[in-house]
Amino acid sequence: MPSVGEISKRLLVGRRSAADHLQQRLPKRVALPIYSSDTVSSVAYATQELLVVLTLGGLSALYLTPWAAAGVVVLMVVVVAAYRRLVQVYPNGGGDYEPAVRNLGEHAGLVTGGAMLTALVLTIAVAVAAAVDNLISAFPTLDEAGIALAVGTIVVLGALNLRGLRATGLLFAVPTYLFVAGVAALTAWGLARTAAGDTPVAESAELEVAAELGEVAGLALVLLAVRAAATGGVALTGLGTIVSAVPTFRKPRRKNAATTLLITGALAAVLFVGVTALAVMADVRYAADPCDLVGFDCAGEPQRTVIAQVAAAVFGDGAFGFYVIQLATVLILLLAANTAFDSFPLLGSIMAQHRHLPRQLHHRGDRHAFRNAVIVIAVAAAIVVTAFEVSVTRLVPLYVASVFLSFTLGQTAMVRYWNRQLSGPLRTDERSMAVRARALSAAAAVLTSAVVLVVGVTGFTGGVWVVLVTIAALYLVMRGIRNHYQRVETELAVDGQAGATKLPSRVHAIVLVSRLHKPTMRALAYARSGRPDLLEAVTVNIDLAETRALTDEWDRRGIPIPLKVLDSPYREINGPVVEYVNSIRRESPRDLVVVYIPEYVLGRWWEQLLHNKSALRLRARLMFTPGVMVTMVPWQLHSSTRSGDQPDR
Repeated sequence: MPSVGEISKRLLVGRRSAADHLQQRLPKRVALPIYSSDTVSSVAYATQELLVVLTLGGLSALYLTPWAAAGVVVLMVVVVAAYRRLVQVYPNGGGDYEPAVRNLGEHAGLVTGGAMLTALVLTIAVAVAAAVDNLISAFPTLDEAGIALAVGTIVVLGALNLRGLRATGLLFAVPTYLFVAGVAALTAWGLARTAAGDTPVAESAELEVAAELGEVAGLALVLLAVRAAATGGVALTGLGTIVSAVPTFRKPRRKNAATTLLITGALAAVLFVGVTALAVMADVRYAADPCDLVGFDCAGEPQRTVIAQVAAAVFGDGAFGFYVIQLATVLILLLAANTAFDSFPLLGSIMAQHRHLPRQLHHRGDRHAFRNAVIVIAVAAAIVVTAFEVSVTRLVPLYVASVFLSFTLGQTAMVRYWNRQLSGPLRTDERSMAVRARALSAAAAVLTSAVVLVVGVTGFTGGVWVVLVTIAALYLVMRGIRNHYQRVETELAVDGQAGATKLPSRVHAIVLVSRLHKPTMRALAYARSGRPDLLEAVTVNIDLAETRALTDEWDRRGIPIPLKVLDSPYREINGPVVEYVNSIRRESPRDLVVVYIPEYVLGRWWEQLLHNKSALRLRARLMFTPGVMVTMVPWQLHSSTRSGDQPDR
């Protein structure tokens, strides 16, 4: 009969899954909507965050919206083109991490890996926060429960992924197809109404904006537009998901992944331009702090998201189309969050395989889920959304900084890769291709580094410093983990010296005795079966009466093993035993000391509370003593045999 712990585990993570049930290879029709969901879903908040930045300069700065959006599209075109080359060269997954390690070295690779791990945590945080915002936009009464909804959603997604959930079926493609179709219909209907002279008007169109920066002009206006474009670059943040997922595509994987990248970029650009155009035509107003909107009732209903305002303006507030758009937006954002639950463990597994992260992150559980990694990212994402109060606007600069830092390092690595290729013998067509690829990677590296610089400087005090500190801390931790594994490997390596296999001069066996009972008798018998050179039983005198009773019974039973009594004036057990073992080692350093510790095994959790763990504590102390072997000799009580696993019949 399974134990209570095993039953609880199965209720949480589900039944075991055989090794032949590993993740299937995905065709493009399934992989496209699943892996593009992260990028496409950013349409739900990219325009919004672009407007937030421009709003800092007041209404007069909003005319720059099309120019900032154009900058985002140009950035998207260059980055997508560059990454199509990257997946052709590095199809093994791991995103920017592998090219950075191979071309820039271990240090740059660790920074890239740290940035990617941080970005994946923020993917969940931003996607869930945006999903909650759009849910509240449809149902304003949920506003007070924002943090609880976000944390609860992360917990549910984490629990599902602990059960081995993977977005591998057409069912998981539905949110993306629904969102794309919904936004396409929204854009088409909004443009048709505008062409017919019935331009949609947003609910916030009449609001004035209290400019935080005051009136800006000249160079300041240009810098504001650049900052808006850099922030709007959040529309590209999900491209890394596709780059990391190349091994899951069906063959030809490189071609399918490159095609998926192209289609994803095109879809995201078209949808982003459509939503931005509608937001401009409908005069949408959106601010990081709604109280900056003059005329907005801060104490009333919460500020709606930009996509919700556009949907309400085009289809009508409370209309069926409005709720379809909000439902599709929430679903695709949740799917985007779920892809991070897939990507984070896979990246963690690769880095653990390279010994930059704990080995536990490299192994799958019996449901083929990387349980430790799932728990880590779920806890981290829950902490982030709570700390930043489920604010998409506060989270986006952090998200952009981490993603674009990995983009920059990845594309810089590709520039070095193409330089190496061009330094060797190539055919004319190959050389021309390499030159074009290098130019693309260089342009992408320059643009993405500019985004990192702009967002890092303007958003440093707003929280970007947290990302930079986190990446730096991850770098130091991963270096420390790598150094630790290297030290352990060096110490454990067989160096071929004779001393490594030299037998001890003698084996000195010690059986610890507290009482004369069945566990003790089994330990004595087991120790004798090893035929040590010296064998003795040892007890610690804590209570004089009990010690005398033990020695009398020992003599009465005629046990042919000497019993040594150790004094303990402070009624401590472990100290005298450890000191006695150390004294043997000092007198005979070449002797091997084997300590046998009898113990009885309990089956019920409440029984564990009724017994001390002195045997385990003693074992822990002796384990740090060189030349000492510790052997636990168990005696199973009836409760342990009833609660343990029974053989199949």
